[in-house]
Amino acid sequence: MYSTRPGLVIGFHGCDKAVANDVISGKAELNFSENTFDWLGHGVYFWEYSADRAFDYATEVSLHKKGSNRISEPAILGAVIDLGYCLDLIEFKNLTILKNNFEYFKTTCHSSGIELPQNKAVGGTDDLLLRDLDCAIIEFSHQSRIDMGLRPYDSVKGVFLEGNDIYPNAGFKEKNHIQICIRNPNCIKGFFLPRILNDKYPDV
Repeated sequence: MYSTRPGLVIGFHGCDKAVANDVISGKAELNFSENTFDWLGHGVYFWEYSADRAFDYATEVSLHKKGSNRISEPAILGAVIDLGYCLDLIEFKNLTILKNNFEYFKTTCHSSGIELPQNKAVGGTDDLLLRDLDCAIIEFSHQSRIDMGLRPYDSVKGVFLEGNDIYPNAGFKEKNHIQICIRNPNCIKGFFLPRILNDKYPDV
């Protein structure tokens, strides 16, 4: 009843400047991410209302990733988004659904002789940057709805605690964020290039 989110949200996508320009000009669309370790399953990813975090991510990728995923010139692309029918993992009911689907998925893996995927930390941190298990459970949840003839989710939303404490014994991390994964491209109502703040006027 309450899974449809009224109104629009602003999301930011970290990418190469050439990609941002091509999307704005209509020459290209953003590709779906389909990695086994995607945090919220497969789709197009945005940082909700956090242009700075999106740019920080693009910068990190430019320094470390090679090949087709390489970013030569970090940039961000803004998007106006209607979440539609959303698997919002900030909502208690949806967390319960995901928890129950984990049990079904675990049973399916066991009966099929398939090893259960695992989330993994990398780079000497405690952050679970490779979310193979979470991705598998979310994708399983999508497929379960399709198999039952139910309406598929348009988007997935989750909050993540990431990075070091911002000060000793803090309850907040350096890279805390809300992430959105769009599965239905029609949720994206438009793209824009973020403007630079005009310091002569108050921020609003």
